[in-house]
Amino acid sequence: MTEQKLKQLFQTWANEKVETIKALPASGSDRKYYRITGQTKTAIAAFNPNEAENQAFINFTNHFKSKGINVPEIYATDLENDIYLQQDLGNLSLYQQLFATRQGNQFTPELMNLYQQSVEQLAKIQLLGHRDLDYDNWCFQITEFDKQSMLWDLNYFKYYFLKVSGLPFDEVKLEADFQTLTDYLNGANRNAFMFRDFQARNIMLYNRQPYLIDYQGGRRGAMPYDLASLLCQAKADIPFETREELLQHYLKTAKKIDANFDEVEFMAFYYPFVLIRAIQVLGAYGFRGLYEKKPHFLSSIPFAMKNIVWVLKQLENQSASDYVLEIPYLKDILLKLTTHQDWNQYLPKGEKGKLTVTVSSFSYKRGIPLDLSGNGGGHVFDCRAIHNPGRYQPYKKITGRDQAVIDFLLEKSNITEFIENAKRIVIPSVERYMERGFTSLMVSFGCTGGQHRSVYSCDQMAKFLEENYDVNVVVNHVEQEIKGWEN
Repeated sequence: MTEQKLKQLFQTWANEKVETIKALPASGSDRKYYRITGQTKTAIAAFNPNEAENQAFINFTNHFKSKGINVPEIYATDLENDIYLQQDLGNLSLYQQLFATRQGNQFTPELMNLYQQSVEQLAKIQLLGHRDLDYDNWCFQITEFDKQSMLWDLNYFKYYFLKVSGLPFDEVKLEADFQTLTDYLNGANRNAFMFRDFQARNIMLYNRQPYLIDYQGGRRGAMPYDLASLLCQAKADIPFETREELLQHYLKTAKKIDANFDEVEFMAFYYPFVLIRAIQVLGAYGFRGLYEKKPHFLSSIPFAMKNIVWVLKQLENQSASDYVLEIPYLKDILLKLTTHQDWNQYLPKGEKGKLTVTVSSFSYKRGIPLDLSGNGGGHVFDCRAIHNPGRYQPYKKITGRDQAVIDFLLEKSNITEFIENAKRIVIPSVERYMERGFTSLMVSFGCTGGQHRSVYSCDQMAKFLEENYDVNVVVNHVEQEIKGWEN
């Protein structure tokens, strides 16, 4: 019933029939997402039984869009049936791009540029998005990140991580420092929009620019919290010197947007907010990892501990400033916690340095895709000698993911032989790269329009690698994402 209503909404908006509807991976909530495509248009359809959350997302989105912030456009709504359509931003998040392109512990110039653009968008949504935003009527559940919100986060950590870890502690002393920390942070300027979960997974890369998603839980709050969330995201493991560069870039951007932005005050609260964000994250890892035994959250704990050690050092360096934060017992417990167990036991074998293969389709008219890893490129296969379905009218507006095109290629071309030959070339590289601990390989398929032969070849190579090798595979249909109608 839900899919039928989504189809009806799409057809009314697009004025064309639905050709495909595909459920997307489930999130951690009751929301369900689908990618719907017609003959020329595509959209992400959402179903969410929580009316207030829907309203918050739609109101926020329309408001942010009016301020020139990169957020998805809302195409159509039917809130009586808990559904709406939004812009399709593709499949590639900043988080995926991070692991596909980073070189060991170094950021390539291209990756640094994406992160710089992301902190620019953060400053915009915090400062420009705050202007004229109706917090009282638009926010979902909570309108302001205040002391009570912080205490909830700290107690989440206490009950779901600290107690589960088995480290003994004095609850009275710990609670006293919780009060001190939250009183201190409650003094920060809260005249800004707080995204609340600003991390690389909530930043989509569309037309090589960052777009922000999943901000429906936003509220009025202090600016440092969101920057801390991005730069100190545990599993992202951003190098410390890179964090500092991005922090400085953010401060310059905020000052350009608002001449009254107080950098001194921001820095007085930045590292304490990094600390509370790191503590809150440990609470989530404790519940999802130590308690529910979910591997992804367990494997993030070592990186979170690394963040704790780092931020405690930053706080010590800040102790001589005018803003003094005295939380000796909390600092002591956190430091003991980092060595209480061998947290590295939760790292999957071979996860660090695992090979990422980026498989792309592209149009030769636009050029071979850039290698953002900094390696200068990889295997490039020219599909233009294969019989082209794009020359025939029935196939002009569909892609290599549509069954009609697939049937044409399998029956009327030599594409199967072509792909097998490509595999014979790629396989030795994959196996040798894995042996030597390399982290990035690029495989690209090009044709005239980047629509039929290259798309099918790209998908077949990606499927083969996923099924036969322990590697991360990132699929990138360049032309389709640029056009905004990838299936």
